Amino acid sequence: MIPLQLGRMSPRETERMLEFDREHIWHPYAPIPAPAPALPVVSASGVRLTLADGTELIDGMSSWWAAVHGYNHPKLNAAVTGQLGKMAHVMFGGLTHPPAVRLAERLVEITPEPLTKVFFADSGSVAVEVAIKMALQYWRSQGRPERHRLLTVRGGYHGDTFGDMAVCDPVNGMHHLFRDVLAEHVFAPAPPLGYSADPEQAYLDEVSRLAAEHAGELAGIIVEPIVQGAGGMRFYAPEYLRHLRDIADEHGVLLVLDEIATGFGRTGELWGCDHAEVVPDIMCLGKALTGGYLTMAATLCTDRVAHGITSGEAGALMHGPTYMANPLAAAVASASIDLLLSRDWRDEVDAIEAILTAELHDAADFPGVADVRVLGAIGVVEAREPVDVASAQEIAMAHGVWLRPFGKLVYTMPPYVCTEDEVLHIAAALHAIAESL
Repeated sequence: MIPLQLGRMSPRETERMLEFDREHIWHPYAPIPAPAPALPVVSASGVRLTLADGTELIDGMSSWWAAVHGYNHPKLNAAVTGQLGKMAHVMFGGLTHPPAVRLAERLVEITPEPLTKVFFADSGSVAVEVAIKMALQYWRSQGRPERHRLLTVRGGYHGDTFGDMAVCDPVNGMHHLFRDVLAEHVFAPAPPLGYSADPEQAYLDEVSRLAAEHAGELAGIIVEPIVQGAGGMRFYAPEYLRHLRDIADEHGVLLVLDEIATGFGRTGELWGCDHAEVVPDIMCLGKALTGGYLTMAATLCTDRVAHGITSGEAGALMHGPTYMANPLAAAVASASIDLLLSRDWRDEVDAIEAILTAELHDAADFPGVADVRVLGAIGVVEAREPVDVASAQEIAMAHGVWLRPFGKLVYTMPPYVCTEDEVLHIAAALHAIAESL
């Protein structure tokens, strides 16, 4: 048996663990056996990951954008251990509990005002799946089952379940392998690149045309607000999001915003939709919801959507995960929200944005770089050709930083609590990789 380790591991223990891991365990988007061993992490504290040999790396990824407070935070630890002594889990069917109710209250307080109904999911993918189901069931409850398609945009990513995959980019996305068995939705071109760019009228007209052409069969519009995450780390102007809200209102369809990556301050506003002063009918939350401690997500909707669903034949939203509203996850999620809002999180994010902007501005001049862009606590270097991930990670680790490039992108979404020096280390790693492209 591989021993549970709290500190360093001997070389022999590490070798045994990595051998078993490589041969028997699937990792995200990876073959089995893996072509190279994963890095063995034995502990994490602050913004640093400690490997089995004692090496420390600054986490430039926030563990896929979730650990906004860093690791091993005493207040979040206390929330988990305090709840653990009372109740680790209880089914949510026919039962409720204080952590779930408190978290729902907090989410209703801090999200845009019309979002008053909360569904607790167990991952971001499930949160989007539930949002899609809400939109479709809403129209079935209104006697309009022909409204079963969604309008979305190219370059998007919404998760790995089948409903989610159907609204991810069908050509350049990660799920094109399955496109012949997925539901067919309506795809507009990706929004033109650039947060501060002037909106292109031709693009607005094309989206309006598609919406009008398919209006009778559309249940809703689903997009990531302002930042398209895993589909390409693309930033777009708020005016495009406002246009989608106008289209949804014009045709009476629901606007679904996937805030899983953008929510809780990542873009410099608490919610991505705040940049455009737009309010959705359905909103998906995840990732930073629990501060990176436990898997949990949420789908919020308006009274209109909830009433429309429950007034139909089924009389209920037809979804219910086993671990729905898990008390441990709900307790640490509330603590994470309290911790975020108790700090000057906006100043923290602004500081990260300023450092990344200053340190990366000349990386755009390197011949292998197509674009450099920064928004909030997100920094992106886009290469002209696919990035050699192993080489890029070797350079990052030489700078004491953990990064996870993909496709043509090398990027960072660090914890908000990084010090100036830590952000400079991350920026130096990105700069060095950009120079090597």
